[in-house]
Amino acid sequence: MATTLALVHIYVDDTAAATGFYRDALGLVVQNEVENDGFHWITLASPADPTLQIVLSEPQAGRSKEDGEALATLLAKGELSPVQFRTDDLAELFDRLAAATGAEVVQEPTDQFWGVRDAAVRDPAGNLLRIQQA
Repeated sequence: MATTLALVHIYVDDTAAATGFYRDALGLVVQNEVENDGFHWITLASPADPTLQIVLSEPQAGRSKEDGEALATLLAKGELSPVQFRTDDLAELFDRLAAATGAEVVQEPTDQFWGVRDAAVRDPAGNLLRIQQA
C-alpha cells in the first residue's frame, strides 16, 4: 500500500494576486479554477509533480462566518502554518520571488546549522514560504 500527499490548502485574501505569485514567481501551473457560492479557488501544481496540488482559497469559503473571520485574522497576522518548497536552483527562484509583486523577503538564501540551504519569503497574503535547495 502506498500513501502520498495529494493536496495542500493555502488560504489567501486575494486569489488573483496569489495566483499571479504562485504561477509567475513560483512557477506552478494552474490546473483548475472554480467559483461557487460567491467564492473562488484555484488549484495549482508543479510541472515536476502534477499529482501534488496546491489549492488557493479564501478563508471564508465553505465555513461559518465566525470561523472564516477567525481564519482571516490569523492570515492577516501571518500566523498560519508555513509551507515548505524545494527547488534545484534556490538562487534563481529566490531572485524571482524577491522581485514578485506583493512578496516580502524574510530571509535571503542561508546555510542552516541543520544542514540545508534555504530562504524565506511571505506571499502577497502574508503566508510564510520556506524554500530549500534540493
